[in-house]
Amino acid sequence: MQIARALVLGALLSLPAALSAEAATREPPACSAIAFRPLPSGLGDGVQDAGLYHSRFGRMEVKANIKDGQPQGYFVEIDGKPPEKVAAQDLPQEVAACAKLKRMSAPANGEGLCTGDRLTVLTSHAGDKRYYLLYGHEGHGAEAWHFCSAGTA
Repeated sequence: MQIARALVLGALLSLPAALSAEAATREPPACSAIAFRPLPSGLGDGVQDAGLYHSRFGRMEVKANIKDGQPQGYFVEIDGKPPEKVAAQDLPQEVAACAKLKRMSAPANGEGLCTGDRLTVLTSHAGDKRYYLLYGHEGHGAEAWHFCSAGTA
């Protein structure tokens, strides 16, 4: 009986080490979408934080330029820096497939300023690069999502 207890106790004590080793070897998801809410009106002018997502793979922030108390445009920062801009036509096919999977419009001709009543950052991996696409939502339905910008970090 004591041997069985010792075996069970030993197995339970080794479980956290096995789980943390497994978590350390896992790769980030190939395609993900993270939703953010827009900022309310009436905030002070300047750059304001709209949202933060943090994981073991890094930190993603959505920020907005505020003028006269209204958000004038949202943008993304990865680990405290803006991602290197990528034109929509230069994105790999895996990114477009990810957008389709997440029911977003295909990346094409990003808008100058990103606004909307909802925001989503799409993250897609292609080869050894990670791409970040910002989408804004205005109106009703899935067709109300519009591509704003893309970058890689």
